Amino acid sequence: MPHKVTLLPGDGIGPEVTDATRRVLAVLDVDFEWEIGIVGEAAQQQFDTPLPDKVLESIKRNRVALKGPVTTPMGTGFRSVNVALRQSLELYACLRPCKTYPGIQTPFKNVDIIVVRENTEDLYIGIEFARGSA
Repeated sequence: MPHKVTLLPGDGIGPEVTDATRRVLAVLDVDFEWEIGIVGEAAQQQFDTPLPDKVLESIKRNRVALKGPVTTPMGTGFRSVNVALRQSLELYACLRPCKTYPGIQTPFKNVDIIVVRENTEDLYIGIEFARGSA
């Protein structure tokens, strides 16, 4: 049975990055079924919203998504596709791996850490206030 994945190519270099990622995943012995969703500028032009409800429904149904970089269209009243995804899907944490590899020149050797950024507080939550209002 295939593993259903919502694929959000995104904007700018996003389609190129997600296509390369799909090629890497294709060498695995895993059957992926890609459900492609449109977000960001292309979605704004096509659906008049940068984050269509059907994309959120697809992610919730499949329970996994691969997302490329997304531009938030200016002047639409929509703050951020990334913030909206984190809030709508109640994503608690953002994992940022950092690892060095042999043969790659770097000032730091033997690094293998994961930074866990909590999404429900501070800047990641996407709530901002005017000076003196909070």
